Amino acid sequence: QVQLVESGGGVVQPGGSLRLSCVASGLSFEIYVLSWFRQVPGMERELVAHIGTAGDATNYAHSVQGRFTISRDNTENAVYLQMNSLKPEDTASYYCHAATDYGLPRDLWGQGTQVTVSS
Repeated sequence: QVQLVESGGGVVQPGGSLRLSCVASGLSFEIYVLSWFRQVPGMERELVAHIGTAGDATNYAHSVQGRFTISRDNTENAVYLQMNSLKPEDTASYYCHAATDYGLPRDLWGQGTQVTVSS
């Protein structure tokens, strides 16, 4: 079955940390550019971070720069988002996304994991 499965969300106090994981199955993981998006109800889904196929090219939204780190392990078919110094405005559903121009499916979304930052 082709799927992305996220985990690691939860409730954390401001200033705390969480590590999100996304494990892929059923696809050639190494050819996919991987991204984390987040969405708050009533708002558009926004890009948080993405990472190239070899893991050597990363990009971040300005709002998370210096606090979040995206990484991938192609041997484990996994992508991670380490989130430090969390703020209440980081509260959202976080989604893993995979995209490629070189195979099928062209892109794929996970089901999402909820992150709540609250005291």
